Amino acid sequence: MNLFRNLLFWIVLALVGALVAQLLVQDPGQVVVTYGGIDYVTNLPKALLILIGGLLALWLVWKVISLPFVAMRRHRKKQARARLIDGLEALHQGHWARAEKSLAQAARSRDVAAIAEVAAARSASARGDAAAAGRHLDALAVDYPVARALAVADLALADSTLADGGAGDALAALDAANVQPLPPRGLALRAQALAALGRAGEAYGLLGALRQHGVWPTERLAQLEAAWAEAALREAADANVLADHWETLPKPLKSEPATVAAYAERAAALRWEEAAAKSLEQALDTRWDESLAALYGRLPIGRLDARRANAERWLQAHSGSPGLLVSLARIARAQGQWPQAEGYLHRALAQGANSDAWEELGHGYAQAGDENRARLSYVNALHAARGEAATELPGRDLRQKIFDEAVIEERDEHGMPRLRG
Repeated sequence: MNLFRNLLFWIVLALVGALVAQLLVQDPGQVVVTYGGIDYVTNLPKALLILIGGLLALWLVWKVISLPFVAMRRHRKKQARARLIDGLEALHQGHWARAEKSLAQAARSRDVAAIAEVAAARSASARGDAAAAGRHLDALAVDYPVARALAVADLALADSTLADGGAGDALAALDAANVQPLPPRGLALRAQALAALGRAGEAYGLLGALRQHGVWPTERLAQLEAAWAEAALREAADANVLADHWETLPKPLKSEPATVAAYAERAAALRWEEAAAKSLEQALDTRWDESLAALYGRLPIGRLDARRANAERWLQAHSGSPGLLVSLARIARAQGQWPQAEGYLHRALAQGANSDAWEELGHGYAQAGDENRARLSYVNALHAARGEAATELPGRDLRQKIFDEAVIEERDEHGMPRLRG
């Protein structure tokens, strides 16, 4: 395509030249130049040739004069690129001092100043010289503010010695007016800083832009979406903010156990008891999850009769669920029915319940005035948390021991263990 354009240009130029030559042959004209009282007379073609020759001579003189300077400039650029390559290679290999020296020299060339100063700052930071890193980055403040902001944020977030993990400094650098709008990398760093500062709701709001720019792989974006959604729910300042966050979540996230648990726990803390209970009930009706079943009885809310009715309904389909049995025990004890709660807890232990069941047994025995078994239950809770064997409780008759040690042979349609008989 370039060859065709060049050929067309020269054909048109030749045609124009032929036309002008024909006109000049028919009427060559006359050019008179007066200088110092003397008239110089010639025709137009000769005058044009003299002008073109003079311009060409001036151009040749200029090229000859500027040739040494051009050669020096090319040599400096070549040296700067060589130092940049050497510095980046040293940085990659971990030769921090050598890398910083080469990169600082390369930064004297404007063509590679931005990348060289950023890499030099990384080298200085890697060897623990924060002051030198700051000087390298400050050199970019006027001409390359965006590059400086990205480097400051990246280094700040990587510095775990700062009080807030560097998130505050990172956010301040990225929110400066002279670096807006942020490039994709800047948006990613800003989202990370917001999440680290406890502003996961704002970080979650940046996911659309991050997904559009393809900053992270799909798998990581999905992980961050779930993590920031959960954190945003836990950080909600009031019930209205909590409801807004919950309503904006995509449907799949509303059934994720971690997200549902975050919403239910925050709603309970805000005394929004109906919403807390309903979210768990809907999630468990849709997809059974042991952690949510355990949380259902642990929530600090009322509605004891309704919660117990739901738990007993679920128990018909999930009779071997340790979390559900412990939840039923918590609710029964809260209703003042310790004997029933104790039975649920022993069933839960027979199904492999963890330290929560032993701790709940300790609370129940302590409330009932049985200090010996309460103390032993608390010890067993510690043993279970450490993966150690529990000590048998005194006063259990043979029938009860057989029930506690029942062999698990079957599993229900959800994969939960079912007691024999």
